[in-house]
Amino acid sequence: MIGTPIAELDTPALLLDMAALEHNIGVIAEHYRGRSIRLRPHGKNHKCPRILAMQIEAGGTVGGVCAAKVSEAEAFVHAGAARNVLVANQVVAPRKIRRLAALAHAADVMVAIDHETQIDRLEAGARQEDATIGVVIEIDTTMGRGGVRSIDQAVRLARRVGEATHLAFRGVMSHQTPSVAEPTRDERFVEGGRAIDKVLAAKRAIEAVGIAVDVVSTGESWTYDVAATYPEVTEIEGGTYVVMEMAYGYMAEFRQAVRIMGRVVERPDAHTAIGDVPIDAIAAPRGLPSLADLPGVAVTALDHHGVTLESDGEMPLALSEPFFLRTHQQDMTMNRWERFLGVRDGRVCTVFHADARGRVH
Repeated sequence: MIGTPIAELDTPALLLDMAALEHNIGVIAEHYRGRSIRLRPHGKNHKCPRILAMQIEAGGTVGGVCAAKVSEAEAFVHAGAARNVLVANQVVAPRKIRRLAALAHAADVMVAIDHETQIDRLEAGARQEDATIGVVIEIDTTMGRGGVRSIDQAVRLARRVGEATHLAFRGVMSHQTPSVAEPTRDERFVEGGRAIDKVLAAKRAIEAVGIAVDVVSTGESWTYDVAATYPEVTEIEGGTYVVMEMAYGYMAEFRQAVRIMGRVVERPDAHTAIGDVPIDAIAAPRGLPSLADLPGVAVTALDHHGVTLESDGEMPLALSEPFFLRTHQQDMTMNRWERFLGVRDGRVCTVFHADARGRVH
């Protein structure tokens, strides 16, 4: 496969533009160079230990990873790609907690909490494995999903963690999303700053009762530069930036690195083409994918059989001709693939394997 021209690839295929991937990694590494803040790359966005290693090697990171699930964390640690990991969700099932505790023997492990019962369960599981699990308190800032809703609750949880013998209180964290689809730079700084201020208020309140806060993990790809203006923020959980998606087009400093290549398999009429890219190959929860470099042609349908392309005029794509789709949800799209083809100068130059793909437990 290495050296194969793109035009000769079997389809569908997930292509990673190596120049764009390296550029995106470099933007974050350069922005954080010489600063105390660091990136904690979110592994759910690419599922790939090798891409994580590229992010860490470039600099500006914590040397570890952020994971959505315990199984993702296991994949990255066991692949040797991360020496520390934050599971940025709550874990409550006893079996999962024991797995998390066992992982703490191989890496520095942290997990998010937002309720007292989670503390009791984590303590019991860590005791069984004779391990210590790091704990961060999630602060709800914008998403209304996980996280404490008050500063008093955050302080109470920090105190409870301090009483546990197999847990170590590490700090606070949050997720946030913009309220508008394409925020301007000023809107990003105002809205992102408002969310970060909530996290720092909780951090300061915990410190005020004599509890040290080492980790302030807040900010995402859309606020990577906002978070860097706050000296108290130690890390951000950025993931989307590394390959990008159409919804983040307002972040002009990053490049679209992922494309799904397909071929035309049917031409039912002069304006329509049917491609061999099914929904199994490209996620579309935020809307249908977009065609790259093909103005006047749009995706009008996507199902398990393939994709329908409609042209404003005469369809420019002939039977068997390749086309390229850009996704509006890159993490779900990449989770559909076991391998990604790295391309440079029109040829496949490397193959990435998604070891953490499908890790939902």
